[in-house]
Amino acid sequence: MAHVNPPEALRGSQQERFGAEPAPAFAPDPDQMREWLHSLLAEARAAQTMPWPPLNTKLYRMLFPQITVWLPEDEGAQLRFQFETELARLEAA
Repeated sequence: MAHVNPPEALRGSQQERFGAEPAPAFAPDPDQMREWLHSLLAEARAAQTMPWPPLNTKLYRMLFPQITVWLPEDEGAQLRFQFETELARLEAA
């Protein structure tokens, strides 16, 4: 079966179809991402017990690895390892 491109009127976002300018691509600042990651990691390291409510912990566990993708791969991997290590320590406390 041959691939058929959609009609021109159906391509792009809904905003584009109605004449609006496309939204600019989002590119976060790696330094800001790094600052947030290090801040969260420092908070975990300073704690003797889990410093956040369960819902926040779940959110941080999900967000932390996703945010590290904006950093160099080796730096992100190291931060993920350190964060998971701290979470394991805090959960065992």
